[in-house]
Amino acid sequence: MTQTQSNQSGNQRRKMKSASRLYAVQALFQMEHSGQTIDAVTAEFLNFRFGETYEGAEMIDGDISHFKMLVERAVDHQAEIDQMTDRALVARWPLGRIDPTLRALFRAAGVELIGRDTPPRVAITEYVDVAKAFFEDGDEPKFVNAVLDHMAKEAKPEAF
Repeated sequence: MTQTQSNQSGNQRRKMKSASRLYAVQALFQMEHSGQTIDAVTAEFLNFRFGETYEGAEMIDGDISHFKMLVERAVDHQAEIDQMTDRALVARWPLGRIDPTLRALFRAAGVELIGRDTPPRVAITEYVDVAKAFFEDGDEPKFVNAVLDHMAKEAKPEAF
């Protein structure tokens, strides 16, 4: 494999991992909104969402293992992540008052912030990009950046 092929392969893996983050946020939102089980939502995403054409654009395939890990751990560690998110929000804005898409985003990001594999700054950048995808013209990406920065400093103070 040449250096160029290796770089392209690495770029493709990063894009797939980024896509899996977006899909995970969508899946977590769907679970909260519809009350569907983790198994039902995961199956729907893997069978019908990854790589499908949506509004004329073909969606990139996500990294299946990363997607599953994010959704499963977000569910398994939801109380811990929600408490960390609550501490990052000002008292006037408890997690229950936050937009459901942002709640799902904070839960997916929280998985990576409390985990060992993703550097906190990478997780913050990735999820700010996810926020930009959902809230193209709003202030939400700045809000996400501030909340995730606070969460990251709590979860991994040694990284700062």
